[in-house]
Amino acid sequence: MMTSTTSESSATAPLLDLQALVVAVRRRRRLWCAMALLGLLAGAAVAVLMPPPPTAVTKVLVAHKEDQPNDTGTLIRTDVELLGTTRIAELALRSLKSPEKPEDFMRDYRGTGLTNNLLQIDVTGDSDADAVARAKALADAFVADHVRRMQETAQAEAKALLDQRDRMRDELAQVNKEIGDRSPESDPEASASIESLFARRAELNSRIAEFDQRAAEARTGTPRVVAATQIVDAPRAVRHSLPKAAVTDAAIGLVLGLVLGLALAAVGTVVADRPVLRRDIAANLGASVIAELPRRSGKRWQRRRTRVTRERLTATLARIARGSAQPVSLLELGCARSTSVIALDLARAMAADGPVAVIDGLPGPQLAGRRPKPSDPTVVSGERAAALSPQERRIGVGSVAPGTAWTDLQYLGTQTVLVVRAGHGSAAWLHTVARQLADQRIPVIGVVLIDPDPRDRTDGTLWDGLHTALRGRSERPVRQNGTGPRRTERLPMGAARVPDNDQEAR
Repeated sequence: MMTSTTSESSATAPLLDLQALVVAVRRRRRLWCAMALLGLLAGAAVAVLMPPPPTAVTKVLVAHKEDQPNDTGTLIRTDVELLGTTRIAELALRSLKSPEKPEDFMRDYRGTGLTNNLLQIDVTGDSDADAVARAKALADAFVADHVRRMQETAQAEAKALLDQRDRMRDELAQVNKEIGDRSPESDPEASASIESLFARRAELNSRIAEFDQRAAEARTGTPRVVAATQIVDAPRAVRHSLPKAAVTDAAIGLVLGLVLGLALAAVGTVVADRPVLRRDIAANLGASVIAELPRRSGKRWQRRRTRVTRERLTATLARIARGSAQPVSLLELGCARSTSVIALDLARAMAADGPVAVIDGLPGPQLAGRRPKPSDPTVVSGERAAALSPQERRIGVGSVAPGTAWTDLQYLGTQTVLVVRAGHGSAAWLHTVARQLADQRIPVIGVVLIDPDPRDRTDGTLWDGLHTALRGRSERPVRQNGTGPRRTERLPMGAARVPDNDQEAR
């Protein structure tokens, strides 16, 4: 019934519980804080060990004949791409008298269009002087190439206009030849054809004048473009501040490391599937969380709070052990040291009622390797448990970690309290623990949660069945003589409910 209830609750659970994911990622803050710190140090180290090369910058005002107020930056983007050609790089290297290949030089500079007509050129070099010289040579080469292209374009346009004008002049000469000395008055019979020739001559004269004007404008526009294209900001070395670069790179590394750490923590949480919330731990184990013990802290006020919580936990477990007619064991998962301390505190609290022995079933030296104090209870191994007196109360301490000998757990106690560290066991292993304890017929009284999340507001109490809910462990309704009204019968902690008659069994 316990495993079926657990499977039903897991089947209705969402595919990704964001609350559990956030809590699990927050609990793994050591990981992403370490990644953020590593990114911070790496960024600062990069700024110190790999400083930027010497850089020079210059700005060039580029004029275009086709400039329009509504230009979207197409012309300046074209200039940027032309700057990154081997022709410009070769012209600059030729002026520098450098044997460097244009392809290699192109990797050392870049152009940026600031506005429609303003081009910024950034160049790196072996030193500040070398970077400034390369920037000046590159800017001069770009201006010279731009002026040459504008002049060639203007000359080609003017030549095309003049060629068209010359063809019209030849046609005008032919029209004049046809007209000769004739006039409409001298030859009335051919007046219509003569008038058309005169009209054609006037049209050709007008178009010839137009082409002359356009050719002149084409030549006139080139000097304006040439004069406007110039270096407006002389090449200068860029000063790099090491503290500023270190702070900037460190901030970038911090952000990148933090993002990477959070991503790794989230992925690890989803892949590991280790419940953290008390709600999920109780659902997977099929037992309610009856007490919690926070993590040990070095702060004084938190140490006092932890001590009070431990005393309250000891009192709770002592009441459970005194109210049970069967021996009770403490089985740990991921918290052997805390479980051994809890067992010793519980034994000291119960020592006032009579002799108490702690049966050590832990695989480690938490109990066997300790230094006993005069007030400590008797600690015996599992092999010597049979030699204990029947009047001596027993508190078994064992483990349900992977590799546990499940058949030996019933010798530690026929009832158990699970001491589980939050986020230690996977959901699959918690199911395995619940199933194995059910197969061994060891009822789970409850779960003591070690190191719970302080912001967890979920409920760790199960209310879906009398055999698992806390309210079903201490009382059950029965009928008198099978026909009378129901009454309440007190049962010991962990006792199973047995039907009184066939009707109640049904």
